Amino acid sequence: MPEVEIGKVSDFFAHPVVAGIELTAGVKVGDRIHIMGHTTDMEFTVDSLQINNASVAEAKAGDAIGIKVSDRVRRGDIVYKITD
Repeated sequence: MPEVEIGKVSDFFAHPVVAGIELTAGVKVGDRIHIMGHTTDMEFTVDSLQINNASVAEAKAGDAIGIKVSDRVRRGDIVYKITD
């Protein structure tokens, strides 16, 4: 499936399991994303987004967001949006 780079992981929080992501393109709830790194490879549908601990439906380039993830991600991992 085609993918477009939309940002990079800037932080990781273990409790709750959340990735901090600096966006270079927009993303919204319901989008499928793929996080890829040296030891990271996960795909999932975005269930919720947060900006400054407030839930939002979408975020734009330049925003720093938090997304719940199923496993550990690492700073510098690349975030892609899967486009159909």
